[in-house]
Amino acid sequence: MTNNQYDELHRYLLNAANVRGELVRLEDSLQNIVHSYEYPVPIQHLLSEMAAATCLLTAILKFKGEIGIQIQSKGPVSYAVINATHDYTLRGVARWDETLSHLPDAFQELLSEAVMVITITPEEGERYQGVVPLDKPTLAECLEGYFAQSEQLATKVMLMTDLNNPGHARSAGMLLQVMPTQAANTDVSQDTEFEHVCKLAETLSEKEMFTLPVNDILYRLFHQEEVEVFPPHGVSFACSCSKQRSADALRNVDKAELLQIVEQDGAVRMNCQYCHAEYVFDSMDIEAIHEGQFVETRKDQ
Repeated sequence: MTNNQYDELHRYLLNAANVRGELVRLEDSLQNIVHSYEYPVPIQHLLSEMAAATCLLTAILKFKGEIGIQIQSKGPVSYAVINATHDYTLRGVARWDETLSHLPDAFQELLSEAVMVITITPEEGERYQGVVPLDKPTLAECLEGYFAQSEQLATKVMLMTDLNNPGHARSAGMLLQVMPTQAANTDVSQDTEFEHVCKLAETLSEKEMFTLPVNDILYRLFHQEEVEVFPPHGVSFACSCSKQRSADALRNVDKAELLQIVEQDGAVRMNCQYCHAEYVFDSMDIEAIHEGQFVETRKDQ
């Protein structure tokens, strides 16, 4: 199931059109996100699209750090987030109204009064956050709006999912963007070269996206363009949780309260919402945490 260059992000340039492009297809890296809970199919679809989109945005990072796409909504899905690092590791989670027996399939019905928050967090330097309303029919169109608003760059985003195998989700994404030297405006209709490239990309079918090798896709779409392809980046699932991070969080909780939990339940247990790792703290751990002497010795699963 891992042939045809899945779990890789491919970057390329269409030099004659002065357009940069990315293509990503996720499979194994997606399973720990989509199947970490018993998500209804519409949420699997949303998380799959968000994962592909976050990978596309990760290629923008010019430094070590993290980027995240977060959705906040008053609809059936209240919260969804995908986080990625500069080295293309992904994790994500969603929260929804579990009292509902049925969730709508349409993007705008799944979310209501929703916003998308894109957060870029460098290891060094200040965090950047952009907020855009989710007021368009698809996540891809909302991302295009984000680029038009925040970077003022004409951008085309395509997102696809394949949930035909209930136990094995796949998703894919393509991004085309005018290079900054040609981005005097964000009106795609005024850039005929970019518009032409976008029209070519729109002819790609889901079947082709999920079955053809990447080079065949690029040749199929852009064989008349001058295409420069860069080495791909591998994409994987990884969680940044640790017992030390959990201990740091517990430092902000009253020690007497924590010791009471230990007395009642035998230990304080903290679970990661992303990967379900469990971290267990006994009374000696609690004392060490509040004395600033706690040192992680193992990762309790």
